[in-house]
Amino acid sequence: MNKLLSILSVGLFRQMFRSATPVALAALGGAMTEHAGIMNIGMDGMILMGAFTAVAASIVSGSAAVGVLAAVLVGILVGLFFALFVVKFKSDEFIIGTALNIFAGGITTFLMWAVFGTRGTLRTTAGLPTVDLGPIGEIPFLGEILSGNSLFVYLTILLVWIMWIFIYRTRWGFWIRAAGEHPGTLRTAGISPEKMKWLSSILCGAFCGLAGAQLALGNVTMFSEGMSNSRGYVAFACVIFGAANPGKAYLAALMFGFFDALGYRLQEYNISANLTSMIPYVITVCMMVYVVVRGNRKKAKA
Repeated sequence: MNKLLSILSVGLFRQMFRSATPVALAALGGAMTEHAGIMNIGMDGMILMGAFTAVAASIVSGSAAVGVLAAVLVGILVGLFFALFVVKFKSDEFIIGTALNIFAGGITTFLMWAVFGTRGTLRTTAGLPTVDLGPIGEIPFLGEILSGNSLFVYLTILLVWIMWIFIYRTRWGFWIRAAGEHPGTLRTAGISPEKMKWLSSILCGAFCGLAGAQLALGNVTMFSEGMSNSRGYVAFACVIFGAANPGKAYLAALMFGFFDALGYRLQEYNISANLTSMIPYVITVCMMVYVVVRGNRKKAKA
């Protein structure tokens, strides 16, 4: 019992939010493309390029804010690149997404060496600010968990509500959903489904840029090769698990964050890091299996 209580500590839940935030931000972007009828598995590459850009820009400028802005802009450009091939040229979205992930791994490693003359890790002194919630932070246990986190932890919670309202309560959100579900009807109404797909891809790129910035400047203050570590795929799984609902996708990201944090805590008990690092990804696979089983049951009842 004492061991269980020592594992379920303040540090575990603070790490949960740190681990979940980049995944949740990317999942918000993935929800947009999913509603528009685009399967975007290129989010891992988008996160990686956003993380590198955030660190590189913060080193050059000395400002984390400039790093975040640069990461978002690069994310938008990559989103435009993705939409160009998928929407304009009608290319296979799976192939383009896979190519994007491979390209991101190569270009970030090359630029780290070519521009900064280093391999493996690129460090910066600029990091995202933490937020003190004042009296809330004085609440025992809960206050310690909620207060003092990176700015983006709180921003993500706000963005979940904003994106839910955008998707389900605005005409633009309705048009994006119609572009994926009934493009012919949307075109008859005088709205271009292709434009909505372009918009969703741009928004996805921007959110993945934010995810990369949080990963590199919020969780740590550095960039390392392949530091996205398949978080884009996990974000995609969260989107599918949550049926592209921002709130449900965020809860799925929190579940990933919890098991990721749990893996770190278990290493303190001499459990192999190779084993504990598998835990969140095994849970992600279980999430996808659940989605498939649930879908088959619904088809059988229909």
